[in-house]
Parts: sequence; C-alpha cells; structure tokens
Amino acid sequence: MMTVINSFQGEYFFLSNFFYSPFEFDGEIYATVEHAFQAAKTFDTEQRQSIRQAASPAQAKKMGRAVQLRPDWEQVKFDIMLALLRLKFSQADLRQKLLDTGDSELIEGNTWGDKVWGCVSYKGQWIGRNHLGKLLMQVRADIR
Repeated sequence: MMTVINSFQGEYFFLSNFFYSPFEFDGEIYATVEHAFQAAKTFDTEQRQSIRQAASPAQAKKMGRAVQLRPDWEQVKFDIMLALLRLKFSQADLRQKLLDTGDSELIEGNTWGDKVWGCVSYKGQWIGRNHLGKLLMQVRADIR
C-alpha cells in the first residue's frame, strides 16, 4: 500500500513553500519559494522587490494578490513553480529530505480551500488538483 504524506507541517514542513530555504532566482535571493513565486507574478520591478523583502511568506502571498499580473501568468505559473522547486531542492540537505519521502504520494492537504495547488479533505476523500504535490513528486523523480 502506498504511503501518503498529506500535510506539509511538522516533520514535512520542508515540503511547504513557506519553508525558509534561501536561493537565487532571477539574480535575487529569495527567502522562500512563496516569496519568489509571488514576485514572479509581475514584471513590475518595484512590486517584485517589495515582495522579495516581505517579512514572511504569508505577507508575500498577500502582496502577490495585489500585483499587476504579467499577461502570460496563467500559461507560465506551473513552469515557474517547477523551476522554483528545482532551485529549492538543489540544496543538498533538502534534496536528501525529499528523497527520504521515498515513493510516498505527496498531497498538499490544506484547510484554506486551495484545490488547484493542493487538496481539501471532504468525506474522507482528497478533492483537488494537487499541482504542488505533483510537482514535488516530479522533482523527486528527476533527482533520482
């Protein structure tokens, strides 16, 4: 039976985009994948800089909701997330932790209703597209 990791908290918090793991993206250092992803939503350099410097990933996420979206965002957002996850998990310690999840199915189970990047539990079933979990499993497969 396949094991499932359906909470990116506690021992699996490193799978979360809110996990502090500084890396370089577009010539700048970002504290988390969330900071970089939200900044990537816009071509406005001032908005990107503000998001990059946000005090927390939650603040970066909130700021990302107010940016002037780049015109191709809907076409590129999944590719950008994949690129950011590859950067994050190029760090040796995080790469090993991701590999240590083995063949577990990774589901970004959440309570905030995100059914695009994650899933919500409904009557014992996971409902959602789980793009974050799928991209994490893709990065894990690529590393192997």
